[in-house]
Amino acid sequence: MTSVVFPGQGSQAEGMAKDFNDNFKISRLIFEEIEDYTQINIRDIIFNNKGDKLNLTQFTQICTFSASYVIFKTFISEKGIENKNLNVMLGHSLGEYTALACSDKLSLKDCSLILKERGELMNDAVPPNQTGMAALIGKNAYEIMKIIDDNNLNLQIANDNSNIQIVISGSLHDIKNSKEIFLKNNIKKFVILNVSAAFHSKFMEIAQKKLSDEIDKLRFNKNQIKIISNYDAELSENNLKIKKNLQNQMANRVNWTQSIIRLEQYGEKNIIEIGPSKVLSGLIKRISNNFDIISINQISDLT
Repeated sequence: MTSVVFPGQGSQAEGMAKDFNDNFKISRLIFEEIEDYTQINIRDIIFNNKGDKLNLTQFTQICTFSASYVIFKTFISEKGIENKNLNVMLGHSLGEYTALACSDKLSLKDCSLILKERGELMNDAVPPNQTGMAALIGKNAYEIMKIIDDNNLNLQIANDNSNIQIVISGSLHDIKNSKEIFLKNNIKKFVILNVSAAFHSKFMEIAQKKLSDEIDKLRFNKNQIKIISNYDAELSENNLKIKKNLQNQMANRVNWTQSIIRLEQYGEKNIIEIGPSKVLSGLIKRISNNFDIISINQISDLT
C-alpha cells in the first residue's frame, strides 16, 4: 500500500517545478491549463518572483498547488502509476486541496479556482501586521494547550505538526507577550513566522464562512482513494464528510500528528511526499519511524 502527502504554505521555493516544466510536455500543459483557469501567470511568479509575489498568500497557495500537481502528474505518467494503485492521500492545509485534485475527487479547474479564492480570502481576512503565528519547539499539543490555559493566553494551536513542533496563532501583541512565558515553561525554541495573518484560528472565521459557501457548490467525484482530512484526522472516502471537513479547515487546527498516527493505524508503510521541500518527511519521521518515505520534488528524484 502507498500513500501520498502534499505540502502546504511555507514550503514554496523560487523555481519549484521549473525543471519539470523545462523537460516534460505534460508539465508545461498542466501549468498552462491552471494559468488559463486562474488568469494568473503562475510560472512567471514561481520562476522569476518579481516583487516577491511568491510569498504573498494570494499567490503562494495557487503556486504551491500548481507545482505539486505538476510534479505528481508527471511522476505518475513517467512511472506508469495509476491512481487505483494509491490508497490514501492527505496534505497539510492547502496541501489537502492538492490531495483532492490529485486523487481526482476535485477537477483541476474547480480546485484551481477554489484555491485562488482561498488565497485571496486568507490574505484579506484581517488587516496586515496585526495577527500572526509562531512555531514552538519542544513540547506536544497537549502540553502547549496546558500552558495556554494555565496562563490565560489568548492564543490557539493552529498546526499540530509533530510531538515536538506546534504552531500557534493569535494577535501579534499576544504572541510576542507570550514568548517569555513559553520559554519559562521549557519551550526550547520560539520563532515568530513570516506569515501575513493568524491562519487556522478564529481570525479566519469570516473568511472560512465565505469559502465554505463556495466549497458547497463544488462537485466531488466518487472513487476508492481515501482522504485523511486536517479537521478530524480521520480516513474517509465519503465525499459528504470530506467536503464538510474541508469547509471547517481554514479556521481550525491542522491535526497533522493525529493524521499520521491514523495512517499508521491503517497499516500504511510507504509514503511518497510530492511537492517543494521535504518538510513533511521531516515531520513524519518525528511522529513515527514505521514508514518508508521518499520525496519527489525534482527530476533527479524520478530515477
